Amino acid sequence: MLARLADLPLLVVLLGLAACLPLLPALHGLATNQHDLARAFFYSALILLILTAMLGIATAAFSPRDAARSHLATLAGAFLLLPVVMVLPMREALPDTTLINAWFEMVSSFTTTGATIYAPDRLSDTVHLWRATVGWFGGFLMLLAAHAILAPLNLGGVEVATGRVPGRGAAGTAQVTRTAEPSERLVRLALQIFPVFTALTLLLWLGLLIMGEGSTSALIHAMGTLSTSGISGQTSLAASAAGVPGEMLIFTFFLFAITRRALPLQAQTRGRGLPGDPELRLAAVILLVVTAILFLRHWFLADVTGVGDMGGRALASLWGILFTAGSFLTTTGYVSGEWQSAAEWSGIGAPGLILLALAIIGGGTATTAGGVKLLRVYALLRHGERELDRIIHPNSVGGGGADARRLRLEGAQLAWVFFMLFAFSIAILVATLTLLGVAFEPALVLAIAALTTTGQLADLGASAPVAYGDLSDLVKLTLGLAMIVGRLETLALLALILPVRWRR
Repeated sequence: MLARLADLPLLVVLLGLAACLPLLPALHGLATNQHDLARAFFYSALILLILTAMLGIATAAFSPRDAARSHLATLAGAFLLLPVVMVLPMREALPDTTLINAWFEMVSSFTTTGATIYAPDRLSDTVHLWRATVGWFGGFLMLLAAHAILAPLNLGGVEVATGRVPGRGAAGTAQVTRTAEPSERLVRLALQIFPVFTALTLLLWLGLLIMGEGSTSALIHAMGTLSTSGISGQTSLAASAAGVPGEMLIFTFFLFAITRRALPLQAQTRGRGLPGDPELRLAAVILLVVTAILFLRHWFLADVTGVGDMGGRALASLWGILFTAGSFLTTTGYVSGEWQSAAEWSGIGAPGLILLALAIIGGGTATTAGGVKLLRVYALLRHGERELDRIIHPNSVGGGGADARRLRLEGAQLAWVFFMLFAFSIAILVATLTLLGVAFEPALVLAIAALTTTGQLADLGASAPVAYGDLSDLVKLTLGLAMIVGRLETLALLALILPVRWRR
């Protein structure tokens, strides 16, 4: 059975998996006596499964000449086409919404951005569960693609560690990529990642249930954490019954968005262990520095800012800063219930600029997090450190072995190229949004939120919250496409578009 599925085009397989997703909210609607919603999701799943079967029969003999490049093209096509397919269940569940709003919601969920145009109380928990399920599937797809599609092509941050040209496999694998090996690798890694990803989600769900959160809300937050979509239901995480213990549990699961080595996969048994992972150490330093700055500011500038005595809220403020900083560093976007106390403690209100910077840095490579990625930042820091050493000792020899030298040289160069492409993408998107009538500050926040897949920045990144529902249809369309670019990364799109002879 798996062999027959592997012979089908990857896009058809992904369409079949997406067709099964509405069955979960259908079961939830049936269990909660929302029979209209249950029928809407069930009939949508049935229609999409029939469509998948027809396409599977029509494309059963398809055989790409370059399987690796075909899978990369399929990944881009999935983020363009699957949200359109997912509009059907959304429209059936919300018949009074517009097509562009339903499409924006599905793109935002599928790219794990988590931006929403609906007020939480407008949607039932069943529809919120559908949004979380789509985001969870998008997170799993990116995790699978990072290991099975992007890594063999030196994309997604792997190019920094290998030092090879992005978009090209390792030397000597040209003959391998012309066989069915990429499909076999995709199936093998899917069978490894899916049970682990599902088990971690269920484990977090069970933990939140034990801590007192409602079953549906706990499942939505568990899905939103593992996929880094940051999706919530009618009850936000800050107002959940789990409280600070639930946030502490979620904080431990941010580890899987910081380093790929946290996932117990066979493909990650080589190399240094988790304690020596550079991404984990860099994330720890960033979180400690940000938390210390915002927390200690209370004593340095208390007289200037007029912050009163909040001695009894010190620990709560410290936790609110740490959790929210970790959430935006992993591009999840959950806000601690103590964040308001933390903002009052620091005396600067909501530090939106800091949250924007954390989201731009992003999480680890080959994870569900977005942003520039910690490994690229680490390579640039090591390169800068080495250049300072050479200024002081011009004839010194950099140590660390071949891997460290490659990271400081070719890796840092590729990291800088990606950082410039990312900054250029922000500039283009901000210019486009301003031409469409959005003010500069909201345009900058929306651009960073879309390209880093951290939709919650619209609430905290600007001086005043930006409501996605108030944007025009053309702005929503632009932001939706930007979310896809941010999820796939510019280098992957360039590797797909440019001819092979240019990628040398």
